[in-house]
Amino acid sequence: MFEFDHVGITTTEPQPDENWVEQSRIWVTNPRNHPEHIEFLRYAPDSTVPEIIKNTPHVAYRVTELEPHLTDVEILIPPFIVGEFLEVVFVLKHGMVFEYMRYLKDGWFE
Repeated sequence: MFEFDHVGITTTEPQPDENWVEQSRIWVTNPRNHPEHIEFLRYAPDSTVPEIIKNTPHVAYRVTELEPHLTDVEILIPPFIVGEFLEVVFVLKHGMVFEYMRYLKDGWFE
């Protein structure tokens, strides 16, 4: 089962209350602070995030387990932990980028 969480959109402009994700070399905003649940992503020049993710909006869903969502998809970024509160994976499915998110505990970046 999964539940809508947010839409991720790339920006080149700094946003209020950005959080730095070292392993991806990006700044992200908390989508719960946006009325339409938009997460803005701003990439450092040396970010290793695949170009398809940088150039394509994504839809994110909360899931209880990542594994069931990893069949019949192209894995763009394998599962990784963000800020000790979240495990995510990015996949290409139906020609669209999806992020599946498994919360390890409540919260956002500290």
